[in-house]
Amino acid sequence: MSETPSKPARDRVPAVPRTGHDRIAAAFALRRGSAALMPYLMGGFPDMATSRAIGEAYADNGADLVELGVPFSDPLADGTVIHAAGTAALRAGATLDGVLGVAQALAPRLPVVVMCYVNLVLARGPDAFAKAASEVGVSGLIVPDLPFEEAPEIEQACEAHAVALVPLVAPTTPDARLAKIGRRAHGFLYTVSVTGTTGERLDGEDEYRAILGRVRQRTQVPVALGFGIATPAQAAAAARAGADGVIVGTRLVRAAAESDDPAAATGEIVAGFAAGLIR
Repeated sequence: MSETPSKPARDRVPAVPRTGHDRIAAAFALRRGSAALMPYLMGGFPDMATSRAIGEAYADNGADLVELGVPFSDPLADGTVIHAAGTAALRAGATLDGVLGVAQALAPRLPVVVMCYVNLVLARGPDAFAKAASEVGVSGLIVPDLPFEEAPEIEQACEAHAVALVPLVAPTTPDARLAKIGRRAHGFLYTVSVTGTTGERLDGEDEYRAILGRVRQRTQVPVALGFGIATPAQAAAAARAGADGVIVGTRLVRAAAESDDPAAATGEIVAGFAAGLIR
């Protein structure tokens, strides 16, 4: 009799050609009634091979999607922990092509959403960037410093190559602007739980419910909550408050920086978050 693995991999996305939009939609649909788990991974940190191993550990331990960061010299939306990881990755020789190689390794297992600052997209050219991302299996693209009004060229390039351009909204986004962004959102709508940069905070269900209620009224795509979610209890609170997905970043990057075995350490944390979201 064969043994059943104690931590089965969640390779749940069919291995057939699909658009990035479809893969993202399927990942959220599979967790309907709860919330999809999307852990963040800094590509190339602490080195390229280990970052790939961390991503594999995410997939092994319950992640539904993965947000893959491309290190950048001036990451305006990142807090100190993620900024430091990106700086270390650049010093270790991380490149955009190297990070896309990590995406290619992870994409057969779960949808990969690349988080990249706009200068890197423009330097390669929107069409060339979207084409390269699509060719390695990237499902979505988050560009945190891309203003809504300046998005059409990159949006069109992503559409041409079946990559979902995922916008961001925040508690300070006015309702009229939120409605415009919500109507044009692809894949999911990244909802920032608090003002400021990424980091670990102590926000709770009431705060999550307030912003999620505003956002859900103004979009038809899934709504994922990020920035500041650092514990399984916070993730569960976000799910109860109406989040279709929760994004965990700083907690995992900090664990990767502090551990002698980053893949094992972050995998264990992801397993805890995943268990807390099961209903």
